[in-house]
Amino acid sequence: MAELKHVVFDMGNVLMTFNGPAFARHYTDSDEDARLLDEALFGSTAWALLDAGVIGHDTMRHIAEAHLPGHLHPNLHECFARWPECSEPLEDVCDLAIRLKQRGLGIYLLSNASTSIDLQMSRCPVNDLLDGRVVSGFERIMKPDPTIYQLLCRRYDLDPASCLFVDDNRDNCLGAERAGMRSYHFTGDAAKLERAIALMLESAE
Repeated sequence: MAELKHVVFDMGNVLMTFNGPAFARHYTDSDEDARLLDEALFGSTAWALLDAGVIGHDTMRHIAEAHLPGHLHPNLHECFARWPECSEPLEDVCDLAIRLKQRGLGIYLLSNASTSIDLQMSRCPVNDLLDGRVVSGFERIMKPDPTIYQLLCRRYDLDPASCLFVDDNRDNCLGAERAGMRSYHFTGDAAKLERAIALMLESAE
């Protein structure tokens, strides 16, 4: 097995929290209004189109408006503009990424996210340390399509076999494996992830 030289991180629920119901609740006054807002915005099938770069932010907002009563439109507008402020770093994973960088490994971001990703990643301690990133909204390719992983490797001259991809979505992990990477399905335990990476590094020594 090739030596592990690079770790590629997903963003949502790996480096940064992503919780649509919690975001919606922050910008509404009742559980019912929060449910409606979440379903119209974060839970909408159009959200994936936004992340894919197929539709823009104005279109996403109009689609969400059409699925909400008028009294929630101001809540929608505020939530859509400001929800990244509610996204917090997963400190244990970010700390691990920083230690890996200090050890000499490359750290990268590969995310299904819209072109407004910097509003969220600017809050991430790892952001300025990344060796590179690929974001679906700019590329119009999404995980788990192997093409997006291959794009990352071509762009930054990485051997896929030397990369570990970390994601909270198992299908995205399988996509990475089809592209020749190792993968780790992250379920919230940063210490377990660190042990898995340590074993990979030790096996190459």
